Amino acid sequence: MDALFKDLLSVTPEQWVQMITMWVIGGILIYLAIKKDMEPALLLPIGFGAILVNLPFSGAVDQIVDGVVESGPIDTLFNAGIANELFPLLLFIGIGAMIDFGPLLSNPKMLLFGAAAQFGIFFTLSLASLFGFDIKDAASIAIIGAADGPTAIFIANFLKSNYLGAIIVAAYSYMALVPIVQPPVIRLITTKKERLIRMPYNPKSVSKTVKILFPIIITAVAGLVAPRSVALVGFLMFGNLIRECGVLDNLSQSAQKELANLITLVLGLSIATKMQAAQFLSPQTLLIMVLGLVAFIFDTVGGVLFAKFLNLFSKNKINPMVGAAGISAFPMSARVIHKMGLKEDPHNFLLMHAAGANVSGQIASVIAGGMLLSLIAG
Repeated sequence: MDALFKDLLSVTPEQWVQMITMWVIGGILIYLAIKKDMEPALLLPIGFGAILVNLPFSGAVDQIVDGVVESGPIDTLFNAGIANELFPLLLFIGIGAMIDFGPLLSNPKMLLFGAAAQFGIFFTLSLASLFGFDIKDAASIAIIGAADGPTAIFIANFLKSNYLGAIIVAAYSYMALVPIVQPPVIRLITTKKERLIRMPYNPKSVSKTVKILFPIIITAVAGLVAPRSVALVGFLMFGNLIRECGVLDNLSQSAQKELANLITLVLGLSIATKMQAAQFLSPQTLLIMVLGLVAFIFDTVGGVLFAKFLNLFSKNKINPMVGAAGISAFPMSARVIHKMGLKEDPHNFLLMHAAGANVSGQIASVIAGGMLLSLIAG
C-alpha cells in the first residue's frame, strides 16, 4: 500500500490534469452513446477505454516496470487486430452482409453520386498538407470525410499515422452527427424549389444472378483501378456475397449481428490505447477534428453540387438532396435525406433514391481509400 501511495505521489500535477481531462472526454463519449444514442456500439467502448488507459499506472496498457515491459491487454488487442488491419476488415464482412445493393442496381446512375461525394476527401488532403501535416497524416485525416469508421481505421493504421486515436474518434463522431451536420449544409446550398423536386420511383427488377455477380465484378474492377483497395472492397463485397448467394443465410445473419457487434466492441476498446493523454491532448487533435468536419461538409457539398450540375442537362430532374447521400454513412444519410424530403413535401418519397446513392458511397469510399494508398504508399 505504501508503494502504491508512493507511485501516486510521483505523478506530476500536469499529468493529473491530462488524465482527468481524458476521463472527462471518455465520460462525454459514454454520455453521447447512452443518452443521445450516437453510435453506442463504438462510442461506449471508446469512452470507457479512454478512462481505462488514463488511470495512473494502468495495467490495461503496456507499462515499463523495473526496466521490464509488462504487456497490457488493450495493447495486445491493438497489436493483434488493428496493427495488422484485421479488425476493420472483419467488420467490413459484417457491413457488406447488411447492405442491399438492390436500389443501386435498379438505378445504376446513383453510382455517380457515390463518386462525387468523395470530393471532400481530396480537398481536405490538400488543406491538411497546407497546415503542415505529413502527407501520410494528411491522407489519414482526409479519409474522415468518407464518414466510414472502418475505412478511416484501415487507412490511418496502414499509413502509420501519428494521430490514429484522434482520427478514429473524429470519424465515428461525424458518422453519428450526420443528422445534425448534413441538413443545414444541404439547405444552405439548395433552393426551396430544388428541395421540392419529386423523383418517381419505378424500380427495375434485379435478378438474383445480377446480385450475385455484382460483388464479384466490383471487386475485380476495383482491383484493376485501385489495387490497394482490394482488401477493403473485397471483404465488403464478400460479406454482400454471403448475403445474396442464398445458401448461407445463417452465416449472413451471424456476420450482420454477432460478428459485426463483437468486432465493433473489441475495436472500440483496442483503439483506446491511442487515446492516452500524452498522445491525444495536443493542438493537432483539435485541428484534426476541424479538418474532419471540413472533409465531411465538402463531401456533402460535392454530392449536392454534382446533382445540380446533372440537372443542367437532364430532362428528368434529380432532387439535389439525394446527392448528399453519396457519403458512406449507411443508412443514416439516406434516412436524413428522406426525412428532409418529407418535411418539404409530405408526398415526396426519396428514401430508395437516397439509399441507392448511400450504398454507392460505401463502395466509393473504400475505393477512394485505396486510391490514397496507391498514391501515397506506392
